[in-house]
Parts: sequence; structure tokens; C-alpha cells
Amino acid sequence: MDKQIVLFKDLGLIDYKLAWDYQEKLFQQNVSIKSVLRSIETGDSTLPTANVNKFPGALLQAVNIPSTKHYFIICEHPPVLTLGKSGAVENILISEEEMSNRGIQYFKTNRGGDITFHGPQQIVGYPILDLDKFYTDIGKYLRALEEVIILTMHEYGLKGERSKGETGVWLDAGVPGKERKICAMGVRCSRWITMHGFAFNVNTDLSYFNTIIPCGIQNKKVTSLQKEFNMAMNFEEVKYKVKVNFEKVFGVQLKQY
Repeated sequence: MDKQIVLFKDLGLIDYKLAWDYQEKLFQQNVSIKSVLRSIETGDSTLPTANVNKFPGALLQAVNIPSTKHYFIICEHPPVLTLGKSGAVENILISEEEMSNRGIQYFKTNRGGDITFHGPQQIVGYPILDLDKFYTDIGKYLRALEEVIILTMHEYGLKGERSKGETGVWLDAGVPGKERKICAMGVRCSRWITMHGFAFNVNTDLSYFNTIIPCGIQNKKVTSLQKEFNMAMNFEEVKYKVKVNFEKVFGVQLKQY
């Protein structure tokens, strides 16, 4: 059986808002396609297509509606704090003036999760998938994203773990006082189309995390591959491993576009 194709693009270092707008465009294209298909299935006569109700089964071919497409975007961002839609602004520990002085941008977003930091040498992954073509289970989807990072860490001899009730990937998740998060996650899903995703600390400057309570979780640390090995890691190599493990976990083939 042929694997599903996921269109892949590495945007490199890109402003957070530009990347957000880009994935929002792809997300909305897919949502619009599914909205039209759903309206046709239910015989919604408010569609811009004429006389929808008269063409119950054959209309799909008649109007030549494209199928949804899967995308996987990776990038890095200049220093930026992003707050999830259910996050608490109190978890930001510095003022807007201090943010400006340190060159840190700030955005309230429409993803799940709380406050997090994005910066250079952090792999940010934005999968825009139609989960109807995989499974309609957002919890399973999040566990799959975690598994991509866990497998990547395993290749470096690190045991990535899940922490009960806390999305993301950790080290020593069950050891009080030693828990440290290496990958944060927050997604949005509408009509089973996903956007936003994960942020995997590779050679990230962790001092920025002192400006927030990461993910709104008190008394737990943040780490990176660089910190764990006390040396800078090959960033391109880590990105390659993430891509390979994404293909493995989701059973897809990435195709650059």
C-alpha cells in the first residue's frame, strides 16, 4: 500500500508571525475544502455551487473539488514568547518594556497550551495534517508527535519520557526535582485539520526561559540537547533525524515542495 505524501518545507530562520500566517493559509485551505465536502454530503443549498441538492453523489466530480493535502513545516524563530489560548499571562515574568529591550517578540496565539519560548537553534515543527486520513483522536496525535521526539532522542542515547497530564517530552519525568522538559507542544485542530505543533530544544539559549513559567508548570526545569551533552549539537543532523522519525511514526513519505 502506497504511503500518504506529506509535503515538506524547511523555512529556516523566520519571523514567528510570517510562519504563523503561512501555516494559517495552508490550514484554512484544507478547512475550506472539508467545509465544501461536508456541505455537499449534507445537501446544503447555501453553497456557492448552483443547485447542490440536485447532485447528491456525482457533484464531487462535477465541481472538481481537490482533496486536502498534508504538510510538515519546520523552522526556527528569532526570540519570541507565545501564549496559548488557555494560557495565563501571569506566567510571563517580564514586562513588555523588558521584552523590547531584550529583542523578544510576543504573540497571543490560537493553539492549545500555555506560555513558551521559541528561539534560534530550536526545531519548531508545524504539521498541517488531515487527521480524517489517519485517526480522529487528538490525544493519539499528540502522543505520536511526542514519539517523534522520543525516537530522535533515543538515537542520541537519551531516554525521552512523557509526564502524566503534561503534554511534551521530558527527561527524568518521574524523578522529583530532576524533571526537565526538552520539547513543548501545543496544537490547534478544526474539522480534524491540525496546525501549530512542537518546539524541540537543540542548542537553544535556555536563559530566555527564565522570563516565563514554561508551559505554566511551576518548579520544573527546561533543558536542551546541548545542555544534556555539554556541547553544541549538529543542528542539521538533528533536523534530519526528526524528519526520518516523523515519517516512521506517521507511516508517511515526506516530499519537498
